[in-house]
Amino acid sequence: MSVTKVIFVCHGNICRSPMAEFVFNDMVRKLGLEGKYHADSAATSSEEIGNPVYPPVRQLLASKGISTKGKTARRIRKDDYGTYDLIIGMDSANMRNLRYFFDDREGKIHSLLSYAGSSRDISDPWYTDDFETCYSDVLEGVTALIKSLENAE
Repeated sequence: MSVTKVIFVCHGNICRSPMAEFVFNDMVRKLGLEGKYHADSAATSSEEIGNPVYPPVRQLLASKGISTKGKTARRIRKDDYGTYDLIIGMDSANMRNLRYFFDDREGKIHSLLSYAGSSRDISDPWYTDDFETCYSDVLEGVTALIKSLENAE
């Protein structure tokens, strides 16, 4: 059995996409689906490369029992298209950038909340300072994504 690999992408890879990565991997572990799915995350921009997960995100996830230890921001690379089965953007700007960066010939690029039947963006808490709403949206999207992956089997 091969592992389905997902990469979550946001602007800087310090708030939303690492939140989605760690929530996804935590949920996969809790559901006993390790070895079946794995997530990573990356940025569309290069301004935060090498920086750790933003402290309020680290604190929020730690309060849920999820560690982000060792994660640093990285930029999406051309070879990621071949590495990952799904490339998941957090908002319409991320989606535009991803479609510009990749020739999505295999239909791998999707928005996270599309799995929950929504066209809403996941607001960037870097600007909104609303980390709880971001977490709630990420949790909704990740839950629906895992359900979709499991139903596709």
